[in-house]
Amino acid sequence: MSVTWRHLPAPAREIAGAATDAVEAVKACDGEAYEVATARLAGAERSGLVLGAVVRLLLEETHPDGLDGDDVRQVLEHCVRSVAPWRPDVDPHVVLVLLASALGVYDAGEDDSPPDPAAVARHAPLLVADLLAVTGRPVEGYLAAAFAEIERTERHD
Repeated sequence: MSVTWRHLPAPAREIAGAATDAVEAVKACDGEAYEVATARLAGAERSGLVLGAVVRLLLEETHPDGLDGDDVRQVLEHCVRSVAPWRPDVDPHVVLVLLASALGVYDAGEDDSPPDPAAVARHAPLLVADLLAVTGRPVEGYLAAAFAEIERTERHD
């Protein structure tokens, strides 16, 4: 785990560690390690908020001119198709919800079947790893930026 996370409270360090482990498991197509890491994420309060911020940061970097409907469809399709061979349980609806949430256009009240926190924890690292493959950068920097952004937002609210 990065030294930059030592100042964070224990719950945030747990999210950072579990998210890093989950992304590494995706890269290695290691189903067992992925299950362990995503179970940790599912049990960590606010992990969805952190992972959503990471997804948004990655989307902003990979699409600096913004995203349109075709871009969202391409990101969704690429993610689902790239992980389906080793994660046949990937749910495109959950990945779409993650994308829409990160973009601030998802309303759970209008969704007949909103994903639960466990589903978010099982799918967010898949999307993060897929977007990281485009940037070629490690997840740690995005996690640090997400925590800093969340802290700024909470201080101003």
